[in-house]
Amino acid sequence: MSNNRHEQLNYVELPAKDLTATKAFFQQVFNWRFTDYGPEYMAFDYQGLEGGFFKSPLCSTADKGGALLVFFSNDLTATAAKITQAGGVINKPVFSFPGGHRFHFIEPSGNEFAVWSDK
Repeated sequence: MSNNRHEQLNYVELPAKDLTATKAFFQQVFNWRFTDYGPEYMAFDYQGLEGGFFKSPLCSTADKGGALLVFFSNDLTATAAKITQAGGVINKPVFSFPGGHRFHFIEPSGNEFAVWSDK
């Protein structure tokens, strides 16, 4: 089944300073699978939204205007532990917002993501 739907988000691309470290991090924490397309690009799929990382000295963080991609978790504590064990850094501890709780983290290439739960 194709995820190609007219005028809906289909793919996201993010910078990565260290493709190897970023790949290892997402494989360890979220069980992502990757396809390498040469030394400067890798794609991921089957994650709700497909995408890729391109080699770049830049990174995407919310405080610099970057888009914030948000994961869902049934257990924020367990997910946060996996993130720190894999070398990620929690840059905003768990906080409440209308609809649930969430925290933000930085992966090894410096990109910021968030994880939320309705629990």
